[in-house]
Amino acid sequence: MSTVRVELGDRAYDILIAPGALRDADRFACCANPRGSALIVSNTTVAPLYADALEAALRPHFARVLRCVLPDGEAHKDWDTLNLVFDALLGAHCDRRTTLVALGGGVIGDMTGFAAACYMRGVPFVQVPTTLLAQVDSSVGGKTAINHQLGKNMIGAFYQPRLVVADVDALRTLPAREISAGLAEVIKHGAIADAGFFDWLERHVDDLRALDADALAEAVRRCCEIKAAVVAQDETESGLRAVLNFGHTFGHAIEAGMGYGSWLHGEAVGAGMVVAAELSVRLGLLDAADAQRLHDLVGRAGLPQRVPPLPLARYFELMQVDKKNEAGEIRYVLLDALGHAVLRNAPADVAAAALRAHGASD
Repeated sequence: MSTVRVELGDRAYDILIAPGALRDADRFACCANPRGSALIVSNTTVAPLYADALEAALRPHFARVLRCVLPDGEAHKDWDTLNLVFDALLGAHCDRRTTLVALGGGVIGDMTGFAAACYMRGVPFVQVPTTLLAQVDSSVGGKTAINHQLGKNMIGAFYQPRLVVADVDALRTLPAREISAGLAEVIKHGAIADAGFFDWLERHVDDLRALDADALAEAVRRCCEIKAAVVAQDETESGLRAVLNFGHTFGHAIEAGMGYGSWLHGEAVGAGMVVAAELSVRLGLLDAADAQRLHDLVGRAGLPQRVPPLPLARYFELMQVDKKNEAGEIRYVLLDALGHAVLRNAPADVAAAALRAHGASD
């Protein structure tokens, strides 16, 4: 087992990375409340696979273990679905001794965390991510949210989990498309913070797609280390943490413009990183050869290298709804080298040229 600590003072917590971790009752001992309830929040895809095992692991630590099973998919990351969690909590007379346990991917983790932040003004929650994307990124750092039709993740809160349990065995039940989507966030971590890790990914991307256990465990561990270090320095994204959104300005626009769920989040981020690297080159920040390395690695990961042919005006309309923006100006996360990200504004015509070069329409 690998353990990564997220250092946040009295709200610090561990990320436990191990095969079979979600089935191991000992992993959850630190969250025990023998007088309280645990509510497992999952979805219709993941619950049949893992909810029984997780319930068995939680049962020694809680008076009751309950379940709330939500519809699957980004299209359901909204108020109506969130209210199903509150319905389950209130219907079971859950009090402040209740712990919410998110079992699933990024959508489940984000919604469960937001529900935990809101219910009775805050109850504990635990992340048990079952997708690669969630294990390397969304389960760590306390970002919780739901989507609005005008913008992704625009309604939410910063609310840290008490524990993250990343069971790499759970990745074996993922379809290839979901593995590729998760690899977008893996590549992102190397691109923004660790050139050596980016080199490692170029050598091992085929092993990751083949679900090699050692390669997966190493990728999850290193990504969690990178993200934990950033979050410890900037929990609420007032500065440094924004670099974790490399590829996301364009990616979120793709998701909203195409309709949530049409493109997976990681697919949109993959194409978004290619455009962001192109924009970095056009602004004189990044060597074209390094942008090509990123382009090639995105493709080898099974991710799209071109954005959907939405009109440029639509892209800019959607990118205006971004939490990084200031005074109406779009701020982009760009690269000035592989392994180092910067936050910059860019002339609209240069950003438009980068989008047009990778598939946007006039």
